[in-house]
Amino acid sequence: MESSTTTSYSVVSELEGTLLKNPKPFAYFMLVAFEASGLIRFAALLFLWPIIALLDVLSYRNCSLKLMIFVATAGLRESEIESVARAVLPKFYMDDVSMDAWRAFGSCEKSVVVTRMPRVMVERFAKDHLRADEVIGTEIIVNRFGYATGLIQETDVDRSVFNSVANLFVNRRPQLGLGRPAILDSPTFLSLCEEQIHAPIPSNYNVENQQIHAQPLPVIFHDGRLVKLPTPATALLILVWIPFGIILAVIRLFIGFMLPLWAIPYISRIFNIRFIVKGKPLAQATAGNLGVLFVCTHRTVMDPVILSYVLGRSIPAVTYSVSRLSEILSPIPTFRLTRVRQVDAEIIKKELSNGDLVVYPEGTTCREPFLLRFSALFAELTDKIVPVAMNYRVGFFHATTARGWKGFDPIFFFMNPRPVYEVTFLNQLEVEATCSSGKSPYDVANYVQRILAATLGFECTNFTRKDKYRVLAGNDGTVSYMSFCDQFKKVVATFKPFFH
Repeated sequence: MESSTTTSYSVVSELEGTLLKNPKPFAYFMLVAFEASGLIRFAALLFLWPIIALLDVLSYRNCSLKLMIFVATAGLRESEIESVARAVLPKFYMDDVSMDAWRAFGSCEKSVVVTRMPRVMVERFAKDHLRADEVIGTEIIVNRFGYATGLIQETDVDRSVFNSVANLFVNRRPQLGLGRPAILDSPTFLSLCEEQIHAPIPSNYNVENQQIHAQPLPVIFHDGRLVKLPTPATALLILVWIPFGIILAVIRLFIGFMLPLWAIPYISRIFNIRFIVKGKPLAQATAGNLGVLFVCTHRTVMDPVILSYVLGRSIPAVTYSVSRLSEILSPIPTFRLTRVRQVDAEIIKKELSNGDLVVYPEGTTCREPFLLRFSALFAELTDKIVPVAMNYRVGFFHATTARGWKGFDPIFFFMNPRPVYEVTFLNQLEVEATCSSGKSPYDVANYVQRILAATLGFECTNFTRKDKYRVLAGNDGTVSYMSFCDQFKKVVATFKPFFH
């Protein structure tokens, strides 16, 4: 179906309730409130939820939307909202994508996403992951100092969306429109489209166009402390749990410092921490022999400590960028690498001469089921390589951050009701698989990455720690010395979810 008034293979789709299964944007505003501001704003928006829901029931959709936007964004820097939209929201959007709607949306050459949410909250995800060409949404009013007023430019959101779509397709019509049916007499962009399909999109719907994109681009890098989407029920549970979680974290950390390493896996069961160990770990290297290099996947700052727990002995770890507080509080020795290849090689060889050592070739943590590119340095230094696949599961809070202060990662980990760590020891590499057989260090590193990814069911990537921090934090992830004042500011910024 194509005519002079139809844009070939163009689609306009609504985000809420169509591309996303959930038609209610409340939980995404809760994420902005928590991650960009703090617990007080998070609680205030939650307590207003009954009013917001009532306004929706009474068909005052514009009023409920404006109330959510005001409470979630008023007084925030525009850059803070953009940061949350870039680093936090895409993961939760992606988890809610309707693949039936995506198949129709991804089959068109030109695609436009329309949303009632502020455009700044959606644009990064829609363009980077849904491959949208344009995003039409509400516009938050920002004052001359760069702070959001909490108000939006649009008076009638539906009418504004209708006009924006009409202006985008002047003298032509989009071929396909995906969205929810109109409510009452509200104008809808669907009336501008040649073909209209109401959500939910049928799974057997077939467009004539050839599929251009098979899948949305996956979210590989993700930040933010909340694990679950804060729906009203989940948000209330988080608020109730936080005081108990802080007390529990302090007790768990105290016990961890007081007891010997070998006792932790047994005592941890009392405090609802579970360790799952698979494979057979090697015995400790004897005096005078070169130690074993444990090459591990990197999920949280707790990885080397957990490895020492399950082995029942202290295994030193080399690190790239961890906070000074983490180094001080660590129950195992840590050695900071310099990122100067020759210097780092000497540090690793020296520690291996003293015994076993832990290294993380990815150089940073990654939450999603992907492994970052492995540095080949470890393969050049020893043939006694034992790959270790590490993974973790938590219920409420992530134990990693790119935008906050890493010193509090262990606290957030132990604040979870029942954290679980999985440690899988693979067999030591055969000599034929190491550089001793003539293989290049890069081949060895890639091989170790592949077998670890296969063990965990993850995918290998060529992304590096710099890629991660450029996406999530806008820097290269290097931790440098900071004055006490700067460190205090960083702590306050990290604990925005608790103070504001």
